[in-house]
Amino acid sequence: MSATAIFVTALIGIGILVAAGVFAVAWRRGPSAGPIVGEFDKDAAKRDVSRKPEPETTVPPPEAGDDAELPAALEDAREPVSADDLGVTRRMFLNRAALGLFGGGFLGTLSISMLAFFWPKLKGGFGSKINAGPLADLRAQVVPGDGSIQPVFFPEAQAWLVPMGAAELPGSSFEGLPVVAGAEGGEQGLMALWQKCVHLGCRVPECLSSQGFECPCHGSKYNFHGEYDSGPAPRNMDRFALEIDSQGNLIIDTGAVLETPRAVVKTIAYPQGPSCL
Repeated sequence: MSATAIFVTALIGIGILVAAGVFAVAWRRGPSAGPIVGEFDKDAAKRDVSRKPEPETTVPPPEAGDDAELPAALEDAREPVSADDLGVTRRMFLNRAALGLFGGGFLGTLSISMLAFFWPKLKGGFGSKINAGPLADLRAQVVPGDGSIQPVFFPEAQAWLVPMGAAELPGSSFEGLPVVAGAEGGEQGLMALWQKCVHLGCRVPECLSSQGFECPCHGSKYNFHGEYDSGPAPRNMDRFALEIDSQGNLIIDTGAVLETPRAVVKTIAYPQGPSCL
C-alpha cells in the first residue's frame, strides 16, 4: 500500500469517526430536543441593561446535624429535572467532540498505519517481479547496429539493462547466477544492474564515451557489465535475478538482489574513451 493510499484511507477513517461522534451526540439529546431558534430583541436587551438589580436575599444556612432540613421556600422551589429536559450542555458537547475527534482520529490513524505496515505487498512495485517488456525489443535498444552498448534505464525496477553474451559467462564472477536472460541459441542476453553505487548508494549514471558507469558522488567506476574498475566501491554493482515468461517478456525480480565480488578477469574493456567525470 502506497503512502498516498494510506493517507487517503486515514482521512476517510477520521471522517467516519467524526460523523459517528456527531451522530452519537445528537442521538443523546433525544427526539424532544428541537432546534434552537429565535430572534434578538434589542428593546428587551435595553430594558435588561437599565433594570436595577433586586436586593439579594440571604437565607441562613441550616443548622448542623443529621436532622437539618432546607427552608420550606427552597424546598418548594426545587423541581426535579429529567434527563430529556436537561439535554446536553455546551460544555458537554465540546468535551465529547474534542475527545471523539482527538481520540478517534489518533487511534484511527495509528491503527491504519500499523495495518499498512503489516500489509503484505502482493504484487507490483519495487521489491517484486516487474515485467520490463518483450525481450526482443529491449535487446534491439541495448545493442544498436554500430556495435556499441546503449544501456536502457527501467525506472520501475531502478535498473540499467545491459547486454551479456553466453560466451562471456564462463570464468566470470556471474557464472552460475541467474543474472542473464535470453542468451540461448547464440542470441545476446541481457543483465539488469541496480542503479545505486555499492559504496554509499548514489545513483550511478551511464557514460557513453567511456562505455561504463561512473558515480558522481565519490568517483567509483564500473564497466558496462557493472564490474568494478576503480574508486572506493567494495565490489561490482549489484544486479537482479532475471527470467523470461511464456510470452517472451523479460521479468526483473527486484526482490532478488545478487552481489558479486570484484572481478579478477573483466568480461568487457573499460574505459573505451574519455571519462565523464
